[in-house]
Formats: sequence, structure tokens, C-alpha cells
Amino acid sequence: MFATRAPRTPPSAPTGMPVLSRGRHRSPRKGACFMEMASYLAGERWSDHPACTHAALAALARAVNDRSSDDARGALAPLIPDVVGLSGDEVALDARLALLCTTRALPVAAQERQQVLAVAALAADRALAGGDGRQAGELAPGTRAALDQAPHAAAWARRFSAQSPGRSQDYRRETVPHVVGYAAVSIAEACAPEPDVMLRDLLVDAIALFRPAPSAPRTEPARGAPATSRR
Repeated sequence: MFATRAPRTPPSAPTGMPVLSRGRHRSPRKGACFMEMASYLAGERWSDHPACTHAALAALARAVNDRSSDDARGALAPLIPDVVGLSGDEVALDARLALLCTTRALPVAAQERQQVLAVAALAADRALAGGDGRQAGELAPGTRAALDQAPHAAAWARRFSAQSPGRSQDYRRETVPHVVGYAAVSIAEACAPEPDVMLRDLLVDAIALFRPAPSAPRTEPARGAPATSRR
């Protein structure tokens, strides 16, 4: 379920590197965005699409970088080392990221954006239902709560989803990166307080989705306690 990360010493941003700015840059002399800095820390060729980070997570990071205000973008820099080495090949990771982004954006998005977000949320929720042990048509609580805050869009999305085919074969490669970017734009342009904070919090929570689950601590029997026999 979770992505794996090889043991490493966490990189840190070197001094003298460019301040984060919007868009793609041909070289560090021209500036740097979030994922270009990640490529530098990973020791890869300078790129905003480095191999060191899951493609959909990188798409969200680029969108958050570009849609954050100039004053707030610097607060994203401490998160750059956290995306280096995060990867994974399970569709569930992409669906969980899409669901996180759409349910976070749906309640605050402008009305004209809510239908797209609601359709994407239902698609991601449906992709996760079996693995989460839910019955067909049973929504996760977070999905239901987000849809309840946009009832007209939710009703339209349910009708649309009932008539549309299942997930596209390009769900991971095309749909999810588009969805997470659309969610970031929806948050940035929403009439909501502190959209910059919402964008950063979304990226923080997205990174947490891709971190391996912590191992349960091994418990040792108390000294002198009799060993439990197995039958």
C-alpha cells in the first residue's frame, strides 16, 4: 500500500541556491521551482520532472509551487527533501492522492469547478472501495463529508458517473496528475481564507501518504517471565 524509500541521509538545501519561483527554469541561474530543487538534491539532471519522486506527487508539488503566492512560496522549501526518494507503483497510491486533493478542494472551490472535482472524487473513492473493505457504492466518510458540502455538484457527479465507463487505462499517467493540478488551482482561486496555507497543508498531507507505515515496535518478554508455549 505504501511507497518504499531506500535508507539514506536526508538531503538539505545548500546555501546560495535560487529562491523558489513559478514555472520551469533551464538552469539554476534562471531560478528554480520546487521539483527542480528536488532533482538537484537527488543528484539527477536538472528537471522539474525528476525520477526521484512519484509522478503524481511531483505534479501536485509543481502545482502548489506555481499557485502559491510569491510571499508564501518560500515556506515550501523545507518540504523539498521530503519528496526525494518517494515512489510507488500501486494504483491505490494514485487514487488516495486524487481523493485527498479533490476532497480538500471541493468544499471551497468555485461552483463551476465543483462538478469536475466531485466526479474525480467519486472515481478515486470507487477505486479504493474494494481494498478498504467497503461495499460497492459505499463512500468513505471523508468523501461523503466533502460531497455533502457541495450537494448540487455531488448529485450531478453521481448521475454522470452512473452513465460513464470505469477508470481510464491512463488513470495513473494522465488523469491523476490532471486532477491534483486542478485541485490546487481550485484552492488557489477559491474565495477562502489563507489559500497559501491550504496549499502547503495539502502538500504536507500528500507527502505523508507516500511515506512507509512505521513498523510496530517489537515487544520482548519481561525478564524471568515464562516463555509462552505454542501448540
